[in-house]
Amino acid sequence: MKKTLIAIALATTVIGGCGLFDASNNNSNKSTIASKAELGSFGVDLSARNEVVKPGDDFFMYASGTWYDHYIMPADKTRFGAFTGLAERSETQVKEIIDDITSRSNLNADEQLVADFYQAYMDTETVNKLGISPIQSTLDQISAVKNTTDLTKVFGEAWLSGAKSPIGGYMWFNRLNPNQYEMSVGAGGLGLPDRSYYLEEDERFEKTRNAYVAHIATMLAFAGIENTQVRAEQILALETKIAQGHWPREKKRNRDLTLNQVQRTDLAKQYPDFDWDTYFEQSGYKVPQLNISQPEPIKAMITLVNSEPLSVWQDYLTFHTISGNADLLSEEIYAANFAFYGKELSGQQEPRPRWKRAIGEMSDTESLGFAIGKVYVARFFPESSKLQMAQLVENLRTALGQRIDGLDWMGEETKVNAHAKLAAFNPKIGYPDVWQEFDGVTISKNDLVGNIKHLRQFFNADSVAKELKKTDRNRWGMTPQRVNAYYNSSFNEIVFPAAILQPPFFDPNADAAVNYGAIGAVIGHEMGHGFDDQGSKSDANGIQRNWWTDEDRDAFDAKADQLVAQYNKYEPIPDNFVNGRNSLGENIGDVGGLSMAYHAYRLSLNGKEAPVINGVTGDQRFFLAWAQVWKEKRTEKSMLNQLRGGTHAPGRFRAQAPRNHDAWYKAFNVKPGDALYLSEDERVRIW
Repeated sequence: MKKTLIAIALATTVIGGCGLFDASNNNSNKSTIASKAELGSFGVDLSARNEVVKPGDDFFMYASGTWYDHYIMPADKTRFGAFTGLAERSETQVKEIIDDITSRSNLNADEQLVADFYQAYMDTETVNKLGISPIQSTLDQISAVKNTTDLTKVFGEAWLSGAKSPIGGYMWFNRLNPNQYEMSVGAGGLGLPDRSYYLEEDERFEKTRNAYVAHIATMLAFAGIENTQVRAEQILALETKIAQGHWPREKKRNRDLTLNQVQRTDLAKQYPDFDWDTYFEQSGYKVPQLNISQPEPIKAMITLVNSEPLSVWQDYLTFHTISGNADLLSEEIYAANFAFYGKELSGQQEPRPRWKRAIGEMSDTESLGFAIGKVYVARFFPESSKLQMAQLVENLRTALGQRIDGLDWMGEETKVNAHAKLAAFNPKIGYPDVWQEFDGVTISKNDLVGNIKHLRQFFNADSVAKELKKTDRNRWGMTPQRVNAYYNSSFNEIVFPAAILQPPFFDPNADAAVNYGAIGAVIGHEMGHGFDDQGSKSDANGIQRNWWTDEDRDAFDAKADQLVAQYNKYEPIPDNFVNGRNSLGENIGDVGGLSMAYHAYRLSLNGKEAPVINGVTGDQRFFLAWAQVWKEKRTEKSMLNQLRGGTHAPGRFRAQAPRNHDAWYKAFNVKPGDALYLSEDERVRIW
């Protein structure tokens, strides 16, 4: 569902687990675990290891190699790992909630919305009977386009219709005053994961482009369009021009380049030849101030709107309206869309079960996700976990504070500002303090597309109503049942939904080292986003400004460049490497988060040594926990999507982050000549 409310841009990694435990009494070889951990005897699955592999040659395969070699990917998956397994647990828990709701008749208002939406989604008989008709009014509007004003109106309604637009806007925060909202406008409109899929002369991408043209033709046929092959080729040509106008992903990350504020009254002067009044009228935003996140690409999109034939734009919009709503239409249309986006593009052999697709649609922040999440928290998230997590966050805060004091590359003036930002971090744990209300939402048992539109209209109206008000700091960008976490630089907040606080990330019965290596490093990762190459451009109050001395910033950038070079060498697919610059924020989060978590773990020991459990030392348990959080298996096509369209390095390489930490070398006796060995001056130590 396209985001129309206050989207929370997530400088996020899929987080890892950690727990809060005082290991100060661990002074013997006896385990101090009160009850059995869910994984193994202390929280790590030792059977997943491949001990034939030297830790210093491939820490990912050492920690999870036996699992990797024997695990068979389910047909409905493109990747599977610790995150996927926990996400499936969350889905099963949500299904339990929905089954309970739909089995009862005495439902409250929110429960009735959930029950009716789920019934509408699962009613395949009605969905198949309706075919393409639920979106016919939008297709008719596209067919009736006579001029660029009509075209702009359709672009302005893309948030409601589910189509794409080369120019997209959403309500965000004023980066120079986070107490204010402002409209953020950027370039979009691509049907493939990244501009490289259109522009690179590579056999893989050429094959994908040919398959994409065939797919477009198939989808156009559902609307009764003739000459679909020729028109599909024209759509690809149009999207190729759009891609040529886009910035590369690493450039779009640069917050210095993406802060370009303009008053609404000056918009037409600075970005002429586009009917901004008509565009914004479709959503109702007053838009007194905007941030044009990609100035040159926006100008390029405006040129295309005025120069490309209306007929091609109409075909483009028709295709994307059908494809964008395929999940909600007949099984025939869904299957045709899946054949490309699932199987061809990602290597997924079978669709996910329909009930899982329903839960995925319902769990979004701009769907019924918080109505479900409220029940999820009451049923599956003990208050004790929230209290333990809160204490652990403070332990990590203490550790990072001490590490800042000890930095030899940062001067005292910058350290004062760094400490101020650290002290101002606002942790949100588990669930919102104020729950989303759904008064006025209309949901029908037999109108799935109508339900989606009603929810989009509800959240759009909510966003428009808040546009001129002070920003809502109670708002969450993820629902409690989401297995993830994020850092929001505008509010300087770190957010951990309830669902992530389960094994293997967090286990009350796991050993302290395991919880610190898992969820502790995840907490550190999110804190690290406040101090990564882009998050470090905002201060304690969330205001984007330079709080560094020039000398300290240069020293930071030099270390960051060293990390870029390190990750650029990883080659998951022949001739396709990790983009160290595009993934830099996440890599700084991983390397720094591990440092913070390890520091906090050692503090918890109060100078004593951790016990050896099942022949595994405390430090070994810490790093194994981290590596097993990132165990994953994925299709090659999914891997390519990740490399070109994502901001995270693949899990295999995130598991290798300990190679930058001295303690890892000692724990696993890593020596020169081992594949992962880095000399001390090559190890990147930022935070």
